[in-house]
Amino acid sequence: MNIESVHDEDEPFLWSEILVRGPQAEVFLQGQLSQDVADLSDTGAWSFLLEPNSDVLCTCFVRALPDGFSLLVARESSLGALARLKRFHLRVDCTLELFDAATGPFSTWGEQIDLGEPGPAEFVGVSPQSYGGAFVTSHVSFAKGCFTGQELVARMDARGSSVPWRFVRVVGPSLDAVDAVLKRKGPEGVSGVTSAVRRGDSVAALGFIHRSALDEATSSTEVTLDVIA
Repeated sequence: MNIESVHDEDEPFLWSEILVRGPQAEVFLQGQLSQDVADLSDTGAWSFLLEPNSDVLCTCFVRALPDGFSLLVARESSLGALARLKRFHLRVDCTLELFDAATGPFSTWGEQIDLGEPGPAEFVGVSPQSYGGAFVTSHVSFAKGCFTGQELVARMDARGSSVPWRFVRVVGPSLDAVDAVLKRKGPEGVSGVTSAVRRGDSVAALGFIHRSALDEATSSTEVTLDVIA
């Protein structure tokens, strides 16, 4: 099982903020984030931060500031995100600063499950397409030009390639029952529960399932499973 513990649904979800400020903040982030930040408003938008091989390192919620940008990142992912940005922070006139944030796009672990938003436990070295087409549409701009990790993501999108792992929301009587359904069929890999909360006598969770197991899992009487679009 990928998960270490089941959270209370009202347990706070902690956020950090990476501030990117300076004359070349936009130029820098256009080359690092999957989202187009050129016309970003202060209301913000979601983005992937990708590894060079196109695997998702984390998601972030990006907002425009008068002198740069704010990236809200799950606190458990913040040090990795900052380190990843610093790897490519070369000869560019902007600064990177990390702070704890009081609030974020959602407030509790229960909200994360309900929204189907990936968090630290869901960043398991898969491509953006594994999180569903809606996530790719809302997190990736294929029109803005090159960004780190773009090549494979764009190729998969252009060819309509099917990814082996799919991100799902699932409810069942226990953590073990939910995890067993996600791992019932398919090769070993990232399948299984990643985040979960207690809800009365049941468990609501996020996780990954192999595409070969989807039909069997969605017809299971043990759990309710929804593929996140």
